Amino acid sequence: MSEVFEGYERHYSELSANLSRKCTAASALNGEQKKQRISEIKNGLDEADNLLRKMDLEARSLQPSVKAMLLAKLREYKTDLNNLKAEVKRISSLSSSQVAREDLLESGMADAFSASNDQRGRLLMTTERLNQSSDRIKESRRTMLETEELGVSILQDLHQQRQSLLHAHKTLHGVDENVSKSKKILTAMSRRMSRNKWIIGSIIAALVLAILFIIYFKLTH
Repeated sequence: MSEVFEGYERHYSELSANLSRKCTAASALNGEQKKQRISEIKNGLDEADNLLRKMDLEARSLQPSVKAMLLAKLREYKTDLNNLKAEVKRISSLSSSQVAREDLLESGMADAFSASNDQRGRLLMTTERLNQSSDRIKESRRTMLETEELGVSILQDLHQQRQSLLHAHKTLHGVDENVSKSKKILTAMSRRMSRNKWIIGSIIAALVLAILFIIYFKLTH
């Protein structure tokens, strides 16, 4: 498993437990203290959302077998976070008097809320673009690593083929030397055979002449 993912996971688990305790404490508060505690919880929820996005990016950059397991765990964490958000929404419900005061302030704060929403939208779009860029960079890095591994494999195959060719060349060179030696031996044998033929022919001719001489000698005497 990725150590980066495990780090995010530990951080999220601690943050989730802390937010759960704060929700329990906030449900017992009233007035300004309750608002302050809810504000802290919402900040923690934003941080938790950010952690889950990072965990999602890290999980998707890993091998398929590991990625499937981590994404399943990530879905459980998202469900847990949604439950926390629902709990915060429940305990932050305002009394009728608080709603009335917010209605009075709403007209004066409408422009500020609109600007805040626009800024939030721009921030979300920027974050999404950054996440997409990060995904593309990780995908390019993965492709580069796969290409590098393929190149190394091809070089190894070429090296093995070169070794095989060198071995075959040495073998052929040895065969050529043996053929040359055999040719020399056969040539020498052929010469010896020719020389032996001449010797035998000379001996036979000498014997024939000797026989003829003996016959002639006997006939004349």
